[in-house]
Amino acid sequence: MRRCWKATAAAGAATAAVASAAWPAAGTASGAAGHPAGERWALVAQEGFDRPLRVDAAPWRLDPQGPRSPWHVDAFDDDGEAWKKISGPLFARQMASLNVFRKRVEFGSRGWLTAEVAALDKDRDGRPDSRPGLSAARLPGGQGVGRISEPSWDAGVLIRPTRPLPPRYRVEMTLRGIDFGGKRHGTFDYNGRHNGYTTEPCKTRYPWTFQGALPGKGRCDYPDVTRENGFYYLTILDYATPAPHGNPGIHYRRKAIMDGYYSDDDRWKNAGTCDAKTGRIYRTFDGTFNGVNALFPRGDLFREAANNNISNEYYIKSACGNVSMDKPYGPGGRFQGHLTSAELRPELLPKAAYRFAIERDGTGYTLEMSGPFLHTGQTTLRVHHAFVEDGRPIWHYNQTPGEYDGRFDRRLVHKGPAGTYITEHSWPKGSAYPDSFIIGDPHLNYYEGSASVDDIRLYVPKHQGP
Repeated sequence: MRRCWKATAAAGAATAAVASAAWPAAGTASGAAGHPAGERWALVAQEGFDRPLRVDAAPWRLDPQGPRSPWHVDAFDDDGEAWKKISGPLFARQMASLNVFRKRVEFGSRGWLTAEVAALDKDRDGRPDSRPGLSAARLPGGQGVGRISEPSWDAGVLIRPTRPLPPRYRVEMTLRGIDFGGKRHGTFDYNGRHNGYTTEPCKTRYPWTFQGALPGKGRCDYPDVTRENGFYYLTILDYATPAPHGNPGIHYRRKAIMDGYYSDDDRWKNAGTCDAKTGRIYRTFDGTFNGVNALFPRGDLFREAANNNISNEYYIKSACGNVSMDKPYGPGGRFQGHLTSAELRPELLPKAAYRFAIERDGTGYTLEMSGPFLHTGQTTLRVHHAFVEDGRPIWHYNQTPGEYDGRFDRRLVHKGPAGTYITEHSWPKGSAYPDSFIIGDPHLNYYEGSASVDDIRLYVPKHQGP
Protein backbone atom coordinates (compact mmCIF):
# COMPACT_ATOMS: atom_id res chain seq x y z
CA MET A 1 0.00 0.00 0.00
CA ARG A 2 1.42 3.39 -1.00
CA ARG A 3 0.93 6.24 1.40
CA CYS A 4 1.16 9.98 0.83
CA TRP A 5 2.84 12.18 3.45
CA LYS A 6 3.05 15.95 3.52
CA ALA A 7 5.55 18.53 4.67
CA THR A 8 4.31 22.04 5.34
CA ALA A 9 7.63 23.75 5.99
CA ALA A 10 10.15 24.63 3.28
CA ALA A 11 13.08 22.24 3.36
CA GLY A 12 16.17 23.96 4.68
CA ALA A 13 14.44 27.31 5.20
CA ALA A 14 15.63 29.32 8.15
CA THR A 15 15.51 32.96 9.04
CA ALA A 16 18.81 34.39 7.97
CA ALA A 17 21.05 35.67 10.71
CA VAL A 18 22.06 39.29 10.62
CA ALA A 19 25.36 38.25 9.15
CA SER A 20 26.72 41.72 8.49
CA ALA A 21 27.10 42.32 12.21
CA ALA A 22 29.21 39.18 12.56
CA TRP A 23 32.02 40.38 10.31
CA PRO A 24 34.29 43.43 10.60
CA ALA A 25 33.24 46.51 8.70
CA ALA A 26 34.67 47.25 5.30
CA GLY A 27 37.97 49.04 5.42
CA THR A 28 39.42 47.20 8.45
CA ALA A 29 41.81 45.41 6.08
CA SER A 30 42.69 45.79 2.45
CA GLY A 31 43.38 43.44 -0.43
CA ALA A 32 46.99 42.53 -1.01
CA ALA A 33 48.90 44.67 -3.48
CA GLY A 34 48.26 43.45 -6.97
CA HIS A 35 45.46 41.15 -5.87
CA PRO A 36 42.45 41.28 -8.22
CA ALA A 37 40.06 41.93 -5.35
CA GLY A 38 42.02 44.90 -4.02
CA GLU A 39 40.21 47.72 -5.84
CA ARG A 40 36.58 46.83 -5.11
CA TRP A 41 36.71 44.67 -2.00
CA ALA A 42 38.05 44.98 1.54
CA LEU A 43 39.58 41.90 3.15
CA VAL A 44 37.97 41.02 6.51
CA ALA A 45 39.20 37.45 7.15
CA GLN A 46 41.99 35.26 5.81
CA GLU A 47 43.50 31.83 6.48
CA GLY A 48 46.93 30.88 5.09
CA PHE A 49 47.41 27.63 7.06
CA ASP A 50 50.72 28.79 8.48
CA ARG A 51 49.95 27.49 11.97
CA PRO A 52 49.20 23.96 13.23
CA LEU A 53 45.57 22.83 13.27
CA ARG A 54 43.91 20.84 16.04
CA VAL A 55 41.30 19.17 13.86
CA ASP A 56 42.85 15.70 13.65
CA ALA A 57 43.49 15.59 17.40
CA ALA A 58 39.90 16.53 18.28
CA PRO A 59 37.74 13.70 19.66
CA TRP A 60 35.07 12.02 17.58
CA ARG A 61 31.44 12.54 18.55
CA LEU A 62 28.64 10.09 17.78
CA ASP A 63 25.91 11.81 15.79
CA PRO A 64 22.66 11.04 17.66
CA GLN A 65 20.64 11.67 14.47
CA GLY A 66 17.12 13.11 14.56
CA PRO A 67 15.95 16.71 15.03
CA ARG A 68 17.99 17.14 18.23
CA SER A 69 21.28 16.37 16.51
CA PRO A 70 23.67 19.36 16.22
CA TRP A 71 24.00 18.32 12.56
CA HIS A 72 20.29 18.09 11.77
CA VAL A 73 19.20 20.00 8.67
CA ASP A 74 15.76 19.10 7.31
CA ALA A 75 13.57 16.32 5.91
CA PHE A 76 16.35 15.33 3.49
CA ASP A 77 18.87 14.81 6.29
CA ASP A 78 20.77 11.54 6.78
CA ASP A 79 17.82 9.96 8.60
CA GLY A 80 15.25 12.50 7.37
CA GLU A 81 11.52 12.07 7.11
CA ALA A 82 11.61 12.15 3.31
CA TRP A 83 13.70 8.97 3.08
CA LYS A 84 11.62 7.24 5.74
CA LYS A 85 8.35 7.97 3.99
CA ILE A 86 9.44 6.95 0.50
CA SER A 87 11.29 3.86 1.76
CA GLY A 88 9.19 2.52 4.61
CA PRO A 89 10.76 0.50 7.48
CA LEU A 90 13.61 -0.71 5.28
CA PHE A 91 15.42 2.64 5.45
CA ALA A 92 15.27 2.73 9.25
CA ARG A 93 16.75 -0.78 9.37
CA GLN A 94 19.54 0.25 7.03
CA MET A 95 20.34 3.37 9.05
CA ALA A 96 20.40 1.25 12.21
CA SER A 97 23.16 -0.85 10.62
CA LEU A 98 25.70 1.99 10.89
CA ASN A 99 26.81 4.94 13.01
CA VAL A 100 28.07 8.35 11.94
CA PHE A 101 30.94 9.90 13.91
CA ARG A 102 31.76 13.60 13.55
CA LYS A 103 34.07 16.45 14.45
CA ARG A 104 33.23 20.16 14.39
CA VAL A 105 36.32 22.30 15.04
CA GLU A 106 36.69 26.07 14.69
CA PHE A 107 40.00 27.44 13.47
CA GLY A 108 41.54 30.55 11.96
CA SER A 109 41.60 34.09 13.33
CA ARG A 110 38.84 34.40 15.93
CA GLY A 111 37.57 31.00 14.79
CA TRP A 112 36.09 32.37 11.56
CA LEU A 113 36.36 28.97 9.84
CA THR A 114 35.02 25.56 10.89
CA ALA A 115 36.18 22.11 9.86
CA GLU A 116 33.40 19.53 9.57
CA VAL A 117 34.69 15.96 9.46
CA ALA A 118 32.54 12.82 9.41
CA ALA A 119 33.06 9.08 8.93
CA LEU A 120 30.84 6.01 8.96
CA ASP A 121 31.13 3.19 11.45
CA LYS A 122 29.62 0.44 9.34
CA ASP A 123 30.29 -2.41 11.76
CA ARG A 124 29.08 -0.39 14.76
CA ASP A 125 32.16 -1.18 16.82
CA GLY A 126 32.14 2.31 18.34
CA ARG A 127 34.79 3.94 16.19
CA PRO A 128 34.92 5.35 12.63
CA ASP A 129 36.08 3.00 9.90
CA SER A 130 38.55 5.53 8.46
CA ARG A 131 40.49 8.58 9.58
CA PRO A 132 39.59 11.58 7.40
CA GLY A 133 40.91 14.94 8.49
CA LEU A 134 42.30 18.42 7.91
CA SER A 135 45.88 19.26 8.86
CA ALA A 136 48.44 21.98 8.26
CA ALA A 137 51.17 20.89 5.85
CA ARG A 138 54.13 22.37 3.99
CA LEU A 139 54.79 22.31 0.28
CA PRO A 140 58.36 21.69 -0.96
CA GLY A 141 59.00 25.44 -1.08
CA GLY A 142 57.79 25.95 2.49
CA GLN A 143 54.32 27.27 1.59
CA GLY A 144 51.73 26.43 4.25
CA VAL A 145 48.57 24.65 3.08
CA GLY A 146 45.58 22.92 4.57
CA ARG A 147 45.61 19.27 3.59
CA ILE A 148 42.21 17.62 3.25
CA SER A 149 42.68 13.88 3.64
CA GLU A 150 39.93 11.41 2.89
CA PRO A 151 41.40 7.91 2.60
CA SER A 152 38.02 6.21 2.22
CA TRP A 153 34.80 7.00 0.38
CA ASP A 154 32.61 6.47 3.46
CA ALA A 155 33.61 9.81 4.98
CA GLY A 156 33.62 13.53 4.28
CA VAL A 157 35.66 16.65 5.07
CA LEU A 158 34.50 20.25 4.65
CA ILE A 159 35.76 23.73 5.40
CA ARG A 160 32.99 26.29 5.95
CA PRO A 161 32.58 29.71 7.60
CA THR A 162 31.61 29.55 11.25
CA ARG A 163 28.97 32.26 10.75
CA PRO A 164 26.74 32.94 7.75
CA LEU A 165 28.22 35.17 5.09
CA PRO A 166 27.42 38.89 4.83
CA PRO A 167 24.75 40.21 2.42
CA ARG A 168 27.47 41.16 -0.09
CA TYR A 169 30.81 39.44 -0.22
CA ARG A 170 33.62 37.88 -2.20
CA VAL A 171 34.99 34.56 -0.93
CA GLU A 172 37.94 32.82 -2.54
CA MET A 173 40.39 30.01 -2.06
CA THR A 174 43.57 28.79 -3.72
CA LEU A 175 44.02 25.16 -4.78
CA ARG A 176 47.59 23.84 -4.51
CA GLY A 177 46.99 20.14 -5.05
CA ILE A 178 44.17 17.77 -6.00
CA ASP A 179 43.96 13.98 -6.02
CA PHE A 180 40.26 13.12 -6.05
CA GLY A 181 40.22 11.13 -9.28
CA GLY A 182 40.22 12.10 -12.92
CA LYS A 183 42.74 10.87 -15.46
CA ARG A 184 46.53 11.12 -15.18
CA HIS A 185 48.65 10.52 -18.29
CA GLY A 186 45.54 9.37 -20.15
CA THR A 187 44.29 6.76 -17.70
CA PHE A 188 42.06 6.42 -14.63
CA ASP A 189 44.40 3.75 -13.21
CA TYR A 190 47.46 5.05 -11.37
CA ASN A 191 49.13 4.79 -7.94
CA GLY A 192 47.32 1.52 -7.30
CA ARG A 193 43.92 3.22 -7.55
CA HIS A 194 41.09 3.57 -10.02
CA ASN A 195 39.73 7.10 -10.47
CA GLY A 196 41.28 7.98 -7.12
CA TYR A 197 39.68 5.09 -5.22
CA THR A 198 41.49 2.17 -3.64
CA THR A 199 40.36 -1.01 -5.32
CA GLU A 200 38.79 -3.14 -2.58
CA PRO A 201 35.18 -4.16 -3.36
CA CYS A 202 31.85 -2.99 -1.91
CA LYS A 203 32.27 0.76 -2.33
CA THR A 204 28.62 1.67 -2.83
CA ARG A 205 26.05 4.42 -2.26
CA TYR A 206 24.49 2.53 0.66
CA PRO A 207 22.18 3.53 2.31
CA TRP A 208 21.42 6.82 0.50
CA THR A 209 20.01 7.06 -3.01
CA PHE A 210 17.70 9.65 -4.53
CA GLN A 211 14.99 6.99 -4.75
CA GLY A 212 15.30 5.96 -1.11
CA ALA A 213 16.20 2.51 0.19
CA LEU A 214 16.42 -0.18 -2.50
CA PRO A 215 14.26 -3.24 -1.75
CA GLY A 216 16.06 -6.56 -1.89
CA LYS A 217 19.51 -4.94 -1.96
CA GLY A 218 22.25 -5.30 0.63
CA ARG A 219 25.16 -2.93 1.11
CA CYS A 220 27.33 -4.48 -1.59
CA ASP A 221 24.38 -4.75 -4.00
CA TYR A 222 23.90 -0.98 -4.09
CA PRO A 223 25.37 0.93 -7.08
CA ASP A 224 29.17 1.14 -7.13
CA VAL A 225 30.59 4.67 -6.71
CA THR A 226 34.13 4.31 -8.01
CA ARG A 227 33.34 5.62 -11.50
CA GLU A 228 32.28 8.90 -9.88
CA ASN A 229 34.78 10.96 -7.91
CA GLY A 230 34.89 14.69 -7.30
CA PHE A 231 35.61 17.73 -5.17
CA TYR A 232 33.83 20.97 -4.32
CA TYR A 233 36.31 23.76 -5.06
CA LEU A 234 33.90 26.41 -3.77
CA THR A 235 30.11 26.26 -3.49
CA ILE A 236 27.43 28.30 -1.72
CA LEU A 237 24.73 26.46 0.26
CA ASP A 238 21.45 27.79 1.65
CA TYR A 239 21.88 27.00 5.35
CA ALA A 240 24.30 28.08 8.05
CA THR A 241 26.02 24.87 9.18
CA PRO A 242 26.96 22.60 6.26
CA ALA A 243 28.57 19.25 7.09
CA PRO A 244 29.08 15.94 5.27
CA HIS A 245 25.86 13.98 4.77
CA GLY A 246 24.43 11.31 2.50
CA ASN A 247 24.82 12.26 -1.15
CA PRO A 248 21.25 13.27 -2.17
CA GLY A 249 20.56 15.95 0.45
CA ILE A 250 23.08 18.54 -0.74
CA HIS A 251 21.44 18.61 -4.18
CA TYR A 252 18.51 20.44 -2.58
CA ARG A 253 20.62 23.08 -0.84
CA ARG A 254 22.98 24.71 -3.37
CA LYS A 255 22.84 28.31 -4.61
CA ALA A 256 26.02 28.59 -6.68
CA ILE A 257 28.46 25.81 -7.56
CA MET A 258 32.05 25.36 -8.66
CA ASP A 259 32.89 21.68 -8.37
CA GLY A 260 34.72 18.86 -10.06
CA TYR A 261 32.85 15.72 -11.03
CA TYR A 262 35.18 13.15 -12.51
CA SER A 263 32.99 10.44 -14.00
CA ASP A 264 33.06 8.25 -17.08
CA ASP A 265 29.57 6.93 -16.34
CA ASP A 266 27.60 6.36 -19.55
CA ARG A 267 25.00 8.89 -18.39
CA TRP A 268 27.50 11.60 -19.32
CA LYS A 269 28.72 10.18 -22.63
CA ASN A 270 27.22 13.16 -24.50
CA ALA A 271 28.33 15.83 -22.02
CA GLY A 272 30.50 18.67 -23.29
CA THR A 273 33.55 20.61 -22.14
CA CYS A 274 34.35 24.16 -23.20
CA ASP A 275 37.59 25.17 -24.85
CA ALA A 276 37.59 28.78 -23.71
CA LYS A 277 40.39 29.67 -26.12
CA THR A 278 38.41 28.80 -29.26
CA GLY A 279 34.85 28.94 -27.90
CA ARG A 280 34.25 25.41 -29.15
CA ILE A 281 32.77 22.48 -27.23
CA TYR A 282 34.33 19.01 -27.22
CA ARG A 283 33.14 15.74 -25.70
CA THR A 284 34.00 15.45 -22.02
CA PHE A 285 34.94 11.81 -22.73
CA ASP A 286 37.65 13.12 -25.06
CA GLY A 287 39.22 15.17 -22.26
CA THR A 288 41.07 14.43 -19.05
CA PHE A 289 38.12 14.29 -16.61
CA ASN A 290 39.65 17.05 -14.47
CA GLY A 291 36.99 19.65 -15.14
CA VAL A 292 35.44 22.56 -13.30
CA ASN A 293 31.66 22.77 -13.45
CA ALA A 294 30.37 26.31 -12.86
CA LEU A 295 26.64 25.91 -12.22
CA PHE A 296 23.68 28.04 -11.18
CA PRO A 297 20.91 25.85 -9.70
CA ARG A 298 17.53 26.88 -11.12
CA GLY A 299 14.76 27.72 -8.70
CA ASP A 300 12.05 27.12 -11.28
CA LEU A 301 13.02 23.73 -12.69
CA PHE A 302 13.83 20.37 -11.12
CA ARG A 303 15.29 17.12 -12.38
CA GLU A 304 12.22 14.94 -12.07
CA ALA A 305 13.27 11.79 -13.91
CA ALA A 306 16.66 11.46 -12.27
CA ASN A 307 15.88 11.98 -8.63
CA ASN A 308 12.27 12.76 -7.79
CA ASN A 309 12.54 16.55 -7.64
CA ILE A 310 15.26 16.43 -5.00
CA SER A 311 17.77 18.15 -7.29
CA ASN A 312 17.43 21.44 -9.18
CA GLU A 313 18.12 21.68 -12.86
CA TYR A 314 21.27 23.68 -13.73
CA TYR A 315 21.90 26.76 -15.83
CA ILE A 316 25.44 27.10 -17.12
CA LYS A 317 27.27 30.14 -18.47
CA SER A 318 30.63 29.65 -20.15
CA ALA A 319 33.00 31.02 -22.75
CA CYS A 320 31.28 28.61 -25.17
CA GLY A 321 27.78 29.95 -24.53
CA ASN A 322 24.92 29.50 -22.07
CA VAL A 323 22.89 26.33 -21.63
CA SER A 324 20.19 24.88 -19.43
CA MET A 325 20.90 21.24 -18.74
CA ASP A 326 17.34 20.14 -19.49
CA LYS A 327 17.93 20.74 -23.22
CA PRO A 328 20.52 19.63 -25.81
CA TYR A 329 23.14 22.23 -26.74
CA GLY A 330 26.02 22.90 -29.07
CA PRO A 331 26.18 22.47 -32.87
CA GLY A 332 23.27 20.33 -33.98
CA GLY A 333 22.22 19.80 -30.38
CA ARG A 334 24.79 17.01 -30.11
CA PHE A 335 25.63 17.61 -26.43
CA GLN A 336 23.57 16.87 -23.32
CA GLY A 337 24.23 17.14 -19.59
CA HIS A 338 26.98 19.18 -17.99
CA LEU A 339 28.84 21.80 -19.96
CA THR A 340 32.16 21.85 -18.12
CA SER A 341 33.77 25.30 -18.08
CA ALA A 342 37.46 24.32 -18.15
CA GLU A 343 39.87 21.52 -17.29
CA LEU A 344 42.54 21.68 -14.60
CA ARG A 345 46.07 20.43 -15.09
CA PRO A 346 46.81 18.71 -11.75
CA GLU A 347 50.35 17.83 -12.84
CA LEU A 348 51.28 21.53 -12.66
CA LEU A 349 50.47 21.74 -8.95
CA PRO A 350 51.83 22.89 -6.53
CA LYS A 351 54.24 25.02 -8.58
CA ALA A 352 51.16 26.49 -10.22
CA ALA A 353 47.86 27.19 -8.45
CA TYR A 354 44.18 27.75 -9.17
CA ARG A 355 42.09 30.43 -7.53
CA PHE A 356 38.31 30.03 -7.19
CA ALA A 357 36.06 32.90 -6.10
CA ILE A 358 32.34 33.56 -5.68
CA GLU A 359 30.87 37.03 -5.31
CA ARG A 360 27.42 38.05 -4.16
CA ASP A 361 26.55 41.68 -4.82
CA GLY A 362 23.24 43.52 -5.02
CA THR A 363 22.36 41.94 -8.37
CA GLY A 364 23.35 38.27 -8.25
CA TYR A 365 26.22 35.80 -8.07
CA THR A 366 29.52 35.77 -9.96
CA LEU A 367 31.65 32.64 -10.38
CA GLU A 368 35.35 33.14 -11.09
CA MET A 369 38.22 30.74 -11.73
CA SER A 370 41.84 31.56 -12.51
CA GLY A 371 44.79 29.38 -13.42
CA PRO A 372 46.65 27.48 -16.16
CA PHE A 373 43.69 25.63 -17.67
CA LEU A 374 44.02 23.04 -20.40
CA HIS A 375 44.01 24.63 -23.89
CA THR A 376 43.98 28.25 -22.62
CA GLY A 377 47.05 28.52 -20.43
CA GLN A 378 46.89 31.06 -17.60
CA THR A 379 43.54 32.82 -17.73
CA THR A 380 40.63 34.08 -15.64
CA LEU A 381 37.07 33.06 -16.43
CA ARG A 382 34.11 34.94 -14.90
CA VAL A 383 30.37 34.46 -15.31
CA HIS A 384 27.51 36.35 -13.62
CA HIS A 385 23.87 35.37 -13.13
CA ALA A 386 21.31 37.78 -11.73
CA PHE A 387 19.15 36.61 -8.85
CA VAL A 388 16.32 36.45 -11.39
CA GLU A 389 17.37 36.54 -15.04
CA ASP A 390 14.97 36.23 -17.98
CA GLY A 391 12.42 34.89 -15.51
CA ARG A 392 14.86 32.24 -14.29
CA PRO A 393 15.76 32.44 -10.56
CA ILE A 394 18.79 31.16 -8.70
CA TRP A 395 17.51 28.70 -6.11
CA HIS A 396 16.93 30.18 -2.63
CA TYR A 397 18.94 33.30 -3.43
CA ASN A 398 17.23 35.44 -0.79
CA GLN A 399 19.06 35.93 2.50
CA THR A 400 16.10 37.89 3.92
CA PRO A 401 12.31 37.63 3.43
CA GLY A 402 12.21 41.08 1.85
CA GLU A 403 14.40 39.99 -1.09
CA TYR A 404 11.77 37.55 -2.41
CA ASP A 405 8.00 37.68 -2.94
CA GLY A 406 7.14 33.97 -3.09
CA ARG A 407 6.54 33.78 -6.84
CA PHE A 408 8.63 30.62 -7.36
CA ASP A 409 7.11 28.57 -4.54
CA ARG A 410 5.86 25.20 -5.69
CA ARG A 411 4.75 21.79 -4.47
CA LEU A 412 7.29 19.00 -4.97
CA VAL A 413 6.48 15.30 -4.97
CA HIS A 414 9.16 12.77 -4.04
CA LYS A 415 8.36 9.12 -4.75
CA GLY A 416 10.04 5.94 -3.62
CA PRO A 417 9.41 2.22 -3.45
CA ALA A 418 7.22 2.41 -0.34
CA GLY A 419 5.45 5.76 -0.52
CA THR A 420 5.45 9.45 -1.34
CA TYR A 421 6.77 12.49 0.47
CA ILE A 422 5.42 15.92 -0.47
CA THR A 423 7.10 19.24 0.07
CA GLU A 424 4.08 21.52 0.04
CA HIS A 425 6.13 24.72 -0.06
CA SER A 426 9.61 24.51 -1.52
CA TRP A 427 10.25 28.28 -1.49
CA PRO A 428 7.44 30.15 0.28
CA LYS A 429 6.94 33.85 0.74
CA GLY A 430 8.50 34.94 4.04
CA SER A 431 11.34 32.41 3.80
CA ALA A 432 15.02 33.29 4.05
CA TYR A 433 18.21 31.33 3.38
CA PRO A 434 21.64 32.36 4.70
CA ASP A 435 24.71 31.90 2.52
CA SER A 436 27.50 29.57 3.63
CA PHE A 437 30.37 28.27 1.52
CA ILE A 438 31.91 24.81 1.43
CA ILE A 439 35.30 23.54 0.27
CA GLY A 440 35.96 19.79 0.16
CA ASP A 441 33.75 16.70 0.04
CA PRO A 442 30.20 16.91 1.46
CA HIS A 443 29.27 13.26 0.75
CA LEU A 444 29.31 10.39 3.25
CA ASN A 445 28.88 7.76 0.54
CA TYR A 446 30.91 9.18 -2.37
CA TYR A 447 34.39 10.56 -3.19
CA GLU A 448 37.84 9.62 -1.98
CA GLY A 449 41.21 11.36 -2.15
CA SER A 450 43.18 14.35 -0.90
CA ALA A 451 43.63 18.02 -1.70
CA SER A 452 45.75 20.97 -0.61
CA VAL A 453 44.00 24.31 -0.17
CA ASP A 454 45.42 27.69 0.74
CA ASP A 455 44.66 31.35 1.23
CA ILE A 456 40.93 31.27 2.01
CA ARG A 457 39.77 34.88 2.01
CA LEU A 458 36.55 36.74 2.74
CA TYR A 459 35.94 40.27 1.46
CA VAL A 460 33.13 42.78 1.81
CA PRO A 461 32.55 45.79 -0.48
CA LYS A 462 34.72 48.83 0.17
CA HIS A 463 31.81 51.01 -0.79
CA GLN A 464 28.04 50.59 -0.77
CA GLY A 465 26.31 49.83 -4.03
CA PRO A 466 25.84 46.84 -6.34
